[in-house]
Order: sequence, then structure tokens, then C-alpha cells
Amino acid sequence: MTLDRPLLGIMLMLGFCIIAPIGDAIAKVLGDEIPIAQLLVVRFGVQALVLLPVVWIAGIHWRMRGRVLRLTILRTALHIIGIGAMFTALQYLPLADAIAIAFVMPFIMLLLGKYVLGEEVGARRLIACAVGFAGTLMVIQPSFAEVGWPALLPLVVAVNFALFMLTTRQIAKETDPIGLQAVSGVMATVILVPAILLFGNSGIQAMGLVTPSTLDWWLLLSIGLLGTIAHLMMTWSLRFAPSATLAPMQYLEIPFATVVGYLVFSDLPNGLAAIGITITVASGLYIILRERAIATQPRSGQAAPHQVPDPAG
Repeated sequence: MTLDRPLLGIMLMLGFCIIAPIGDAIAKVLGDEIPIAQLLVVRFGVQALVLLPVVWIAGIHWRMRGRVLRLTILRTALHIIGIGAMFTALQYLPLADAIAIAFVMPFIMLLLGKYVLGEEVGARRLIACAVGFAGTLMVIQPSFAEVGWPALLPLVVAVNFALFMLTTRQIAKETDPIGLQAVSGVMATVILVPAILLFGNSGIQAMGLVTPSTLDWWLLLSIGLLGTIAHLMMTWSLRFAPSATLAPMQYLEIPFATVVGYLVFSDLPNGLAAIGITITVASGLYIILRERAIATQPRSGQAAPHQVPDPAG
């Protein structure tokens, strides 16, 4: 059993919060030149190439069958859709805005837990959800006025990853996280490559094929490598520190994304979006802290604070 080492867990989560926005920024840079499907193939292909040797050397269990295999295929499809929607959103929205909108995911998870899984959710957390959604709408409004429907794509990401997390919950105790990510990388690559070959000349821009420059190839590889490293850092952080400690830290991804967006694209959220981001973060933190307080009470059946994965991780 791994001993708790909270400081190490916190440092790993901090590393995730720094690395994930950098990978998103690179995807935003490449999105004008490289079709989304190609970005996804490299993203998942590198994940498979990095993790398969780890699985083999460490002797990690990876074989799946029956229900676990079916849910893993579903999880992989959701992962492809989620990252694809996020990469598309980044072509239209400032980096911080896109990530902040996607952080509505904990609210969606809470509602799905109540209405789909039958989990007990109190009135105060439901009110926090409503306030958080209102904050998210404040972030969306200026972007929607400027770019139209693509401003809604991070909401698609949030809903998709809420379903992704619910699916992951169903198999988490029956799979190794590294083995699961390795298999998902292989599955996604197997799904995407034939799709590109089949539709690459169809005129659908997202499915097109281009020849990347040498610099673009390095940037493409870095997206896959950074995404894989960020996800592993998040996974490993949970081995050394409780999720109740780490979940609030994930909101640090938003200020880091703001800094990266400013340094790379000179983008900053406008006044209304900044207020909305503040409201969304405050509401999300309230829900996490409320769940932590409930979890410490001598009652069974309460969910742990929701872990918020990077939408492009």
C-alpha cells in the first residue's frame, strides 16, 4: 500500500496544472494549420507509444474482456470526442475562457450523481451548481457574441467528460490506470487512423490530411507527450494525497491558463468573463469543500470530491 505523502501529491498536481495549459496552447497554435483529426491521432498515438513499454516492463495488467472491454471502448470514444471538441474550441476562444467554461464539469457530475446514480445531494450544493452555471454563462456571453456557436463547445466538453468520468468510475476498481490509458491510446489510434484514411479527401476540414513542417512535427509530438505526462502526474498525485486535498488545487489550472494565454497569444478574459470565472471557481470550490465536510461525517454512501480532469488531457 502506498503511504500518504501529501506534499509530493500536491507537487504532482501542481505540475499537472502547469503542464496541461501548455499542451492546450500548443494545440491552439497548431489548430490553424493541422486538422483536428491529425492532432488527435498524434495525441493518442504518442500516449500509446509512451505507455505500452511501461506496461510491458512493469508487468501491468492490461487485458480486458466482457463488460470492462465494452466500457473501455465507450470511454475511449468519449475521450476522443472530448479532446476533439476542446481542440476545436481553442481555435475560437481565449485559452483561459475555454478552460474555465469546461470547469462546469463538476456541477454536471453532481447533477448526474443525483439524477442518474441516485446519490444524495443537498440543497446548498444544488444552489452552488446554479450559481456556478450562472458564472459560466458570464464567461460564455462575450465569447458567444464574438464567435457564435463555437463558444458552446467547452460545454460539450464538460458534459462529455462528466460521462467519461462516470464510465471510468464503473471500471476503476477493475483496471490499472496506466494499463487503461495505454489500451485507450491504442484503441483511439485504431479508430482514428482508418477514419482519416477514409474521409481524408472528403472535403471535411477536420478530417483533412496535411504534411506538417519539421517544427509542426515537434509541436505535434509535444502535445501527445505533455498530455500523457500531465495525465500521469494527476493519476500519481492521487496515490500520495487524498482527492479531498487535491481537488481544489485543480482550479489553479485556470490562472495558469490565463498566464500562458497572455504570454503566447496576448489574450486576457474581459471584465465580464473574469467575474464569471471567479464565480465559477468559487462555486466549484464550495461544492468540493462541502463534499469533503459531508464525507468526514459518520455516514455511508457519500461521494468523494469530484476530480476534474484536464479536457485536453
